[in-house]
Amino acid sequence: MSASPILATRDLGLVIGGATIVADVGLEVREGELLGVIGPNGAGKTTLFNLVSGLLAPTAGRIVLDGCDITKEPPFRRTRAGLGRTFQVSNVFPLLSVHENVRLAAEAAIGGTMRIWRQASRVREAVDRAHWALERVGLGGRGPLPAGLLSHGDKRKLELAMVLAGESRVIMLDEPMAGVAMEDVDELVELIRSVHAEGKTVLMVEHHMEVVTGLAQRIAVLHHGSLLAVDTPDAIMRDQIVQQAYLGEPL
Repeated sequence: MSASPILATRDLGLVIGGATIVADVGLEVREGELLGVIGPNGAGKTTLFNLVSGLLAPTAGRIVLDGCDITKEPPFRRTRAGLGRTFQVSNVFPLLSVHENVRLAAEAAIGGTMRIWRQASRVREAVDRAHWALERVGLGGRGPLPAGLLSHGDKRKLELAMVLAGESRVIMLDEPMAGVAMEDVDELVELIRSVHAEGKTVLMVEHHMEVVTGLAQRIAVLHHGSLLAVDTPDAIMRDQIVQQAYLGEPL
């Protein structure tokens, strides 16, 4: 694992209507690591993801991906630069087939020109990526099925397949276990673990503490929009300031 950050926020802030939502967050994600992000409700976790992925524009600070400042880049350029993201609420096209969802994600990441001969090549590449990604997450036999018919756990797998098809180097997972049946959690955890083991950098927001501590190499704690601590899971669990942020309850 490289010690240099592949993704970093520098004094990142967001103020809306005079209210501070994110304050001076300086977070570094090392290439190849799995970093968990935790915090009480309203701590700013999803807002931080929205800033990094380009859905929100910061009012202060910078975002750096692989040494390049992407603060003002639109989301699609961040995707093509290798930044992929899933959402807290399942974000698939329910009426399209499972395969079409992944193929469209691959095409968006590939980009290209309007030249006909380049277009055909781009579509072929996207189709191949989609087949590979669906096999990778265990949905290889579900390709023709409308995505809306998948179980919630399989929709989470589909979202991960969409990110993988885009060949993202950095994968941001926003509460991947949200709404997933308990019997499906272990399988999804192992899928995330295996994707990370293949060399992907993973940044994950998750409320299930046992999932975060079981997967993450480091954990970042947000509280009232500020970065409270970044350390190993064991150190974070013992940190009294972190425990106080969770209403005084031991983690």
